[in-house]
Amino acid sequence: MRAFSATLGQVLFRHRGAFLAFFALTTLLLAASATRLQVDAGFEKMIPLEHEYMQTFVAYRSTFGGANRILVALRQHEGEIYNPHFFARLQSITDEVFFIPGVDRATVTSLFTPNVRFIEVVEEGFSGGNVIPAGFQATTDELQEVRENVLKSGQLGRLVANDHSAAMVTAELLEVDPVSGERLDYLAVARQLEEIRARYAGEGFDVHIIGFAKAIGDITDGARGVLLFFVISFAVTALLLYRYSGSVRLAAVTLLCAMVPVVWLMGLLPIIGFGIDPLSILVPFLIFSIGVSHAVQMTHAWRLEIMMGREPLDAAREGFRKLVIPGSMALTTTAIGFLVIVRIEIDMVRELAMTAGLGVALILVTNMMLLTILLSWLRLPARDLRLGASREHKLDWLWLRLRKLAEPRHARLVLGIALAVLVMATWQARDLRTGDVGTGIPELHEDSRYNRDAAAIVEAFSIGVDVLSVIVQTRGVDGACTNYEIMDLIDRFELTMRGVHGVQSVVALPGLARVVNAGWNEGNPRWQVLSRNPTVLAQSVTPIDTGTGLLNTDCSAMQVLIFTRDHEGPTLAHVIREVKNFREANPSDHVDFLLASGNAGVMAATNEAVDAASATILLLVFGAISLLFFAEFRSWRATLCIVLPLAIVAVMCNALMALLDIGLKVSTLPVVAIAVGIGVDYGIYLYERMARRLRQGDDLPEAYFQALRERGIAVMFTAATMSVGVATWTLSALKFQADMGLLMAFMFLVNMLAALVLLPALAAVLLGEGKAAGLAARDDLEGDAPDRGHLSPRER
Repeated sequence: MRAFSATLGQVLFRHRGAFLAFFALTTLLLAASATRLQVDAGFEKMIPLEHEYMQTFVAYRSTFGGANRILVALRQHEGEIYNPHFFARLQSITDEVFFIPGVDRATVTSLFTPNVRFIEVVEEGFSGGNVIPAGFQATTDELQEVRENVLKSGQLGRLVANDHSAAMVTAELLEVDPVSGERLDYLAVARQLEEIRARYAGEGFDVHIIGFAKAIGDITDGARGVLLFFVISFAVTALLLYRYSGSVRLAAVTLLCAMVPVVWLMGLLPIIGFGIDPLSILVPFLIFSIGVSHAVQMTHAWRLEIMMGREPLDAAREGFRKLVIPGSMALTTTAIGFLVIVRIEIDMVRELAMTAGLGVALILVTNMMLLTILLSWLRLPARDLRLGASREHKLDWLWLRLRKLAEPRHARLVLGIALAVLVMATWQARDLRTGDVGTGIPELHEDSRYNRDAAAIVEAFSIGVDVLSVIVQTRGVDGACTNYEIMDLIDRFELTMRGVHGVQSVVALPGLARVVNAGWNEGNPRWQVLSRNPTVLAQSVTPIDTGTGLLNTDCSAMQVLIFTRDHEGPTLAHVIREVKNFREANPSDHVDFLLASGNAGVMAATNEAVDAASATILLLVFGAISLLFFAEFRSWRATLCIVLPLAIVAVMCNALMALLDIGLKVSTLPVVAIAVGIGVDYGIYLYERMARRLRQGDDLPEAYFQALRERGIAVMFTAATMSVGVATWTLSALKFQADMGLLMAFMFLVNMLAALVLLPALAAVLLGEGKAAGLAARDDLEGDAPDRGHLSPRER
């Protein structure tokens, strides 16, 4: 690395004009390419398709439908729905939903669709028909008939509100539009649904709309506010950079070089076939913040050389020589923080990881090459130099106090306090839960329009909006619906799940078959049983067709619908556990209970994927970082000095999430890995300076003091700047963005404090004077002595 960086530096500065022209041309071309970048949202990108549950979901999606539903509920302000005005609007909404591109028209369900029927017991046997009869004119008699049919159909609480104040239209969406053959545009679907709301909400009705497409639309609308936060953060960063550097020119160069990798990234994404997902729209902002962080280190090192009397070109060379290895290591660890989250088997997360990893690689190019080239031509006015010099050592009073932390007596006290904090954080982190916490979708605030719509539907209807589907698959049995042993097993499963905490209701074929059997026997409740006679059992099942979604055409698979009270992680985990317990307690050679489909099944699979990946991700992050440090410093003690503070802060982050009721989910799991990858930069830059001072003969406290004088201000400034930038996210309309902003601001600040406080204390205990001297001696043998060829004439 040292040989390569030396060669690269020679080539870079010898041909700096050609390199600058190349960077300028590349920026223009990629800026033009960035105009083709589009929002790319997809249902399948959000789910772990490789998970066991999702294998079942995909296998039976065409038979029983999937979890990609839209629900539109039309509600009257007062009274019941049985009036001509309401039914005219309900029919119009049904037609409009039917013709939305991407809707699976066979799955459209409302009181006006022919798949909604009723069955009743009459003197002659059974009678039935459509809930809304043919030739419906909404007369008083017909409306009363419809009301009676609704009660007979069992749709009360499902398609009609419990108090008859609302009715619902539901439909499934296809991932590929069957008309155009193109991938479904979820934002266009969301716009059409919102147009439906706008048309009918002002006519004395409330319109409540939920579903994945609508959620993506609302999230995208909220994500557009990211641009405002980017502008605010850019302005705040520019102001802080000026206050820090005392130079408009230096601040402008830093901002320019932090923006270039963002432009390059946005331009490369369309070229490699990627769009930008609404849930990963924060990545460019992170790339900008990381770019500022590392650019500050380079500009600070360059300014120190300028104040020592060097020319800009010599100062740029020396800054490049000093920072190319620690900067490359810091950016590599940041990239690792992003890339390890590909362990989560969800396409959206993997795209986020690859996009962010690419962005960090671009920062390595722009920060180490473009920035140093620009600095080699930059000349600061004498006033800026005087202002920078006057501020350079204003914090020496603080560094002198922190210097004491590298002394064994003070170090032990600091480590004792850190141990106590770690114990308390570990205790609090036990309450961290995997999955969603609270009602509604976690990406939006509880008072958002979408979550208020979801709450209104849950309140008005019995079925809820969260359904876990268990597929009962039979093997080697013809006509399983008429086999008593199989139907009885499913019936016992249905009754068992009704008694599980967190389950609101259960719908399955045996339960309906028992009702039908009673109907064949004059409605006597004593006959609500499953007959052991196959002929009688067939008579009970025949009126229940495949349109109910409870069985397929040959009855080789049956679906049990479990409606849960909410979709919080603990609720879904408990229900899933009870399903598995029943399956283990009732083994069968002919029946498999397959988990799972429905939106709750998708969320359960996602939670399990996150839970399985969480420990692995942290092990990969810390393992890779430790290997990099050991390769650089050749000392496991030095590696622990940098890694242990990061581990303590990671535990503290989990404790904060538990304290604030932020669940461990797809949007929050990457935070710890990313923040560790970024936060480790502080320790790298400080320890690299400490090791250099130790090689020059300083003792450990003095080496730490000198490292703080060279890098302390830059470390504190970058942590503060990044924290302020992401802290603005807490004002976002997106809850997941607000959560990420809060957690990352906390991690950036506390990682900085841990590097300043714990790193010297650990070095004092683990290294000590003797081991530190040994480390310095080994590094001298590796040829890392200062390069005197780039010293100024006066220093020579």
